[in-house]
Amino acid sequence: MVSERPPRSPPAHERRILLLAALAGLPPLLLALALLWFGDYSTKLRLTLLLVAGGTWLIVTLALREAVVRPLQTLSNMLAALREEDFSIRARGARADDALGLAFLEANTLGETLRAQRLGAVETSALMRQVMDVTDVALFAFDADGQLRLANRAGEQLLDQPLDLLLGRDAASLGLADCLEGEAPRTMNAVFPGAAGRWEIRRSDFRQHGRPHTLLVLSDLSRTLREEELAAWQRLVRVLSHEINNSLAPIKSIAGSLRAITQRAPRPADLDADLRTGLSVIEGRAEALGHFIASYARLTRLPPPTRTQLDVETWVRRVVALETRLPVSLRPGPATSIRADGDQLDQLLINLVRNAVDAALETHGGVSIEWRTRNGTFELRVEDEGPGLANTANLFVPFFTTKPSGSGIGLALSRQIAEAHGGTLELENRRRGRGVEARLRLPMSAK
Repeated sequence: MVSERPPRSPPAHERRILLLAALAGLPPLLLALALLWFGDYSTKLRLTLLLVAGGTWLIVTLALREAVVRPLQTLSNMLAALREEDFSIRARGARADDALGLAFLEANTLGETLRAQRLGAVETSALMRQVMDVTDVALFAFDADGQLRLANRAGEQLLDQPLDLLLGRDAASLGLADCLEGEAPRTMNAVFPGAAGRWEIRRSDFRQHGRPHTLLVLSDLSRTLREEELAAWQRLVRVLSHEINNSLAPIKSIAGSLRAITQRAPRPADLDADLRTGLSVIEGRAEALGHFIASYARLTRLPPPTRTQLDVETWVRRVVALETRLPVSLRPGPATSIRADGDQLDQLLINLVRNAVDAALETHGGVSIEWRTRNGTFELRVEDEGPGLANTANLFVPFFTTKPSGSGIGLALSRQIAEAHGGTLELENRRRGRGVEARLRLPMSAK
């Protein structure tokens, strides 16, 4: 068996340049030697000319090699410096009217471009680091092996350890293993060395140096919930105080007046009539206050929907038949059924139709209802030709109303019903013509 000989590697570039330069000068040198040898010259002259010609040939050969190799070495050094991210080296002789100078010019331009990009990356990294440090959510970056590679100041405070003691550790040793598993985003109650409470967990994937990483974000919801709870209580107390004072003030005033009448001597002839009138006012205000409290209780005790199969057209026609003040135009959509709580949706649609009719009666306009289905979503629209909405910011604020006899409960309760069914309720002024458009969207695949 004959073994194959390994392929011969070509000579180095420097040796090739030296060989080509020597071969280029060899024919003239041989010709000069031949003329000297066969010419009528003395031996001393022959040796002198031989030394001069040979030395010149050798010097020119080495100079040619240096002229070719030295620029390549310069370019090599520049590329090595760029690879080591040293962008301070520049080649001399850069010019656009020479081939070698043009190569140096492009190398210098490349170094300047990379330097600018590196400076921008450093500045961006510093900015991102500063943003991460000032944010109040805890950020952790884990590599593909599950080891921590990055954490911000909030993360250090959450784990109650400096960054140099956290980097390189796995999620289990940091107490974050549960946060890297399961659904995201989600909320959970957790206790960490630096804090405890209710947390929102979010995760996302990114790549660094071509390797996958996981970014873990932990947001403390406890403080936000406490602030929202305090704000809600403040709004509730303000509303309740306003409504109760509005009822108690006339009750107190009338009760005082009735007491003063009964203390008169002699007894007034119209005492009984004044008593009946005053007590009637007190009764009316007390009844109104009772209705207000009952409405609030109904808003806060909405039960979860009991879903059954509900035919949309039957449901809409049933609610429309309850409105007798104004004929409601019905533009039926496709035959559709949804899984929903029929009683709750009745209340929702009754509120929308009643509000639309109230608005239309002010301008002698009309009211229409239509529905459609698209991409697994059921959408119902109630349009009126009323005066429109002057202020849409407080539409769904409980107890806010622009009607003299309104309670401010209907729209808030309607949106709560829609959201309990996984849907949305929106009100806005119509884009074409005057009036308001209410849009109810519900998922058709709810279970």
